[in-house]
Amino acid sequence: MPTNSTTSLIDAPRAVRWTLATLVAVSSLAAPTSSLAGQTVTDSDWERVAAEHRRHVTEVGIVGSSLALVENGRITRSQYLGMADLDRDRRVDAETLYHWASITKTFTGVAVMQLRDRGLLRLDDPIVDYVPELREVHNPFGEMDEVTVRHLLSHSAGFRGSTFPWDGGESWQPWEPPGWTNLAAMMPWTQVEFEPGSRFQYSNPGIVFLGRLIEAVTGDVFEAYVEKNVFRPLGMSSAYFDGTPWHLAEHRAENYRVVENQPVANGDFNTGVTVSNGGLNGAVADLARWIAFLTGAVEAGSPAAEVLSRSSLHEMWQEVVPVGDMSLGRERMGLTFWLYPDHGWVGHTGSQRSFFSFILFDPDGRRGIIAAFNTAGGDATGPDTRAILNELREIAAMTLLGSHPS
Repeated sequence: MPTNSTTSLIDAPRAVRWTLATLVAVSSLAAPTSSLAGQTVTDSDWERVAAEHRRHVTEVGIVGSSLALVENGRITRSQYLGMADLDRDRRVDAETLYHWASITKTFTGVAVMQLRDRGLLRLDDPIVDYVPELREVHNPFGEMDEVTVRHLLSHSAGFRGSTFPWDGGESWQPWEPPGWTNLAAMMPWTQVEFEPGSRFQYSNPGIVFLGRLIEAVTGDVFEAYVEKNVFRPLGMSSAYFDGTPWHLAEHRAENYRVVENQPVANGDFNTGVTVSNGGLNGAVADLARWIAFLTGAVEAGSPAAEVLSRSSLHEMWQEVVPVGDMSLGRERMGLTFWLYPDHGWVGHTGSQRSFFSFILFDPDGRRGIIAAFNTAGGDATGPDTRAILNELREIAAMTLLGSHPS
């Protein structure tokens, strides 16, 4: 059993609980299958990744974390470590609910593609046709009619990164804009920062504008549309947006920032108008169903298979703009999905408050990886969870997914 070096982060009673909670909980539910790269996940492959996961969690003070391998639509191997909630003495398990943050963007992208496939919009339509408030934005490169739905889906529209750039640091100030009127009021003080379509710049408000588009086209609020047309047909029964439903509250993971070697709870939170950008919550099993759908591991003719066609998904996984060279090789942006053409992988990461997560999958190999953490460093004594996530993602991908350059 690995040595636990995190006990200095918490008081003695909690230290005992935390040490016990970092015992390995690996479940193997089905035999592994071959990926498109012709490789099979062996027990030693999984244990290598699981050991790295345990090392990261136990050595740097991550309170709780989950890791899962999805093959042919099922979780075949998983590891649940640490605590979901220290005050309630709840360990992480298969039912633990995490906040998935920017992985939400992939759901928003699929929702937009659903509307496109039903003839309700075109990707090259001007976004102002659906979100007229954007006409107030200053665009030194031309008219706002030149900014399209496709530009927003590919983070190439030229909008800033942060949704709420004015923050005085007061506790009473909103964490994110609570409603559309707050964001719309910013339009005259917003500008397009480069020629739309010319390059990549990750933009949270750009995805929020797509959420507004979905509402304008369908008449549904964003959350209701996704619940009816994505969650329900995929069987994502514990997935939800923002505040936790009462019947699921006992499974909600708390999220912690580590300050002066102590984990401090952040509490539940609401993402406000930015829900289409980062409001998703759910269990690892819900994200496994998402990967099952994305990799085609669903029954033909089933409601899950009808969420979006394979051809439209593959369209989302075509390069629109380059991003740069990353630890997984060349990184490119498709339509709300990150692409790794050196290996043939697709995925997304998420980080909000002290939740960090990633999904990474082989689109045609019916295999994917899911990971989530509920802890971040609040000062120099805390873990660098983003670096940990990237390291784990790299070793998991290289070991479990195989590689077939696209």
